[in-house]
Amino acid sequence: MHCRPKVMAPIVHPTKCCVNNTYSETIVPHIHPQHTTTVNHEFYKHQHYFPQTQSVQNEVTHQHFNVYGPTPGFGPGSGPVPRPGFGPGPFFR
Repeated sequence: MHCRPKVMAPIVHPTKCCVNNTYSETIVPHIHPQHTTTVNHEFYKHQHYFPQTQSVQNEVTHQHFNVYGPTPGFGPGSGPVPRPGFGPGPFFR
């Protein structure tokens, strides 16, 4: 039997901010000013989950009745017909 692993709620830590500094050395007899902008792009993919469970329930009910008095179809003259060698019928053994 394979059991599913337990998964705990995620722990979110504080954001750690980092700064990258780069240095370059330029030796030029003539000065030509220069500016470089580094653009770092970050792409976040947000994944949304919608877990859903389903269940089925079946209900069954029963009623039992105690009936007093003559039963339709089972009274004097309406019972089973006796067969030779079997007595008055299967309901009266």
